[in-house]
Amino acid sequence: QVQLVESGGGLVQAGGSLRLSCAPSGRTFSWRAMGWFRQAPGKEREFVAAINWSGGSTYYADSVKGRFTISRDNAKNMVYLQMNSLKPEDTAVYYCAAAGSSRYDPERTTLADFGSWGQGTQVTVSS
Repeated sequence: QVQLVESGGGLVQAGGSLRLSCAPSGRTFSWRAMGWFRQAPGKEREFVAAINWSGGSTYYADSVKGRFTISRDNAKNMVYLQMNSLKPEDTAVYYCAAAGSSRYDPERTTLADFGSWGQGTQVTVSS
């Protein structure tokens, strides 16, 4: 099973930016679709963004569209989430996850289809 390690979280003022990184330990995940999810205190884990294995297709939650960008570098075995114009409501623990397939289908793929997860990284946005 692929183990994932997130980094790059921290405390930032509203309007600021952060870049999260996700690196696997173990087998490569370059053939898998990857996603970022987040969970705020007292709330369920929610989808943030996803990217297909090639990086050619990306998907975003409406709440982050236009502000966040997901990308991947398969040569380096890395996935990134660039977060700009951060808002206090973006405060959450952010998780990187690997899907069991190469493609993310916004009509069908669910959280349960992501079988490998990182430990999460805290993002706190102050107002």
